[in-house]
Amino acid sequence: MSNTSTRSDTNTISQTSHASDYREVNFDGLVGPTHNYSGLAHGNVASMNHGGLVSNPREAALQGLAKMKALKDAGYLQGVLPPQQRPDLGALRALGFTGDNATVLARAAEEAPQVLRAVCSASSMWTANAGTITPSRDSGDGRVHFTPANLQSSFHRYLEPDTTGRVLSAIFSDSQYFAHHPSLPATPAFSDEGAANHTRLCAEHGEAGVHLYVYGRQAFGGDGVEPRLFPARQTLEASQAVARQHGLSDSQLVFAQQHPDAIDAGVFHNDVIAVGNGPVLLYHELAFRDEQATLDELSEKMPEPLIPVRVPLEAVSIEDAVASYLFNSQLLSNADGSMTLVVPGECQEREAVWRCIQDYLLAGNNPISEVVVKDVKQSMRNGGGPACLRLRVVLSRAEREALSGRVLLDDALYEELVSWVERHYRDRLASEDLADPVLAEQVLAALDELTDILQLSAVYPFQQA
Repeated sequence: MSNTSTRSDTNTISQTSHASDYREVNFDGLVGPTHNYSGLAHGNVASMNHGGLVSNPREAALQGLAKMKALKDAGYLQGVLPPQQRPDLGALRALGFTGDNATVLARAAEEAPQVLRAVCSASSMWTANAGTITPSRDSGDGRVHFTPANLQSSFHRYLEPDTTGRVLSAIFSDSQYFAHHPSLPATPAFSDEGAANHTRLCAEHGEAGVHLYVYGRQAFGGDGVEPRLFPARQTLEASQAVARQHGLSDSQLVFAQQHPDAIDAGVFHNDVIAVGNGPVLLYHELAFRDEQATLDELSEKMPEPLIPVRVPLEAVSIEDAVASYLFNSQLLSNADGSMTLVVPGECQEREAVWRCIQDYLLAGNNPISEVVVKDVKQSMRNGGGPACLRLRVVLSRAEREALSGRVLLDDALYEELVSWVERHYRDRLASEDLADPVLAEQVLAALDELTDILQLSAVYPFQQA
């Protein structure tokens, strides 16, 4: 997976492409067949509040695909990433459960039900956590750089990086254009949650960018100001290490600490309290510990003027921000220079949030000209909104042509994926169903067919046995 060699002709590749050749591709994660509500994510209020409910994996996957299709139809480039292999029987065997698959599942259900729920999590749908990406326009060697997040903060997500790395390496396989790095050491000091804590700000996607890395705590040193109720999942040291891997310079970087009070209110990632696109940074008053210093440094380092769009606490409470996921929305560039904000349906259900969108964001002096509401309720109940469901990758025309597999959404692929979901997914999944060996067999059959549809190599453990 590792491909970290540098090129002597620094930025040669990126400079052969004109700025207009670059487009942002949103790679959404397909919701997996074991989508369930186990309340695994400590600090994620929605996940904890909905733990134990019966889920509908089929509806969840179709909701995700409908969002992808709508954005594709609106002219945005849309990609697809496959789900992970779940249940992770290899993880159960590593933890001492032996026997055939049915025996392993039965023993886990009886002896360690919480572990079984963790190895069945469909959390890889939230591809904003899959890794951190640096476009070729900014990287030290003119290639697109990828680092899978180690996600060490929670066991169910710690299981993802190996498969994530194989998937990214399979799709972005041409070493002329793409460079892949190993995940950071899976220790608390280098806790990394991926692009959910990273925002690239620029004039246009093909222009030079400044990278805002937001962290919750400092592992070595620091002043000890951290959240008290919920864990800070991203460290400064992890963000700095990823930036080094990708060859970014100090002039391209801003590191800002997330507000501890926001984390304690359920803002487990920065993308729950802020979203950026182009020169626009839409953020809540409690997004950053030192708001003014963050804005000042961004303004100083950006070649184009920063456009901060600040939502004050008096307009939207932190509770409403977390419940509605207003800031976990997709902010997308339009050809005319305006921007579209894609929000979850929950934003309409909170009066203060909807009023803020109409009277403050749309009527404000900023490029946001349109708000589109999407139903992703199955994902929202587990604590993931529209922005959680996508990994942003800025690619030149040549880089898009170098992609492997069939992962850019078109009408034919959409129809095939909908048909695939309807054939393989259940419309009801309760916690007790996770021990069903038939479910495990159904998942393997579905994933084997999916890799054929997406024209990917053997990315799953069962395909490599």
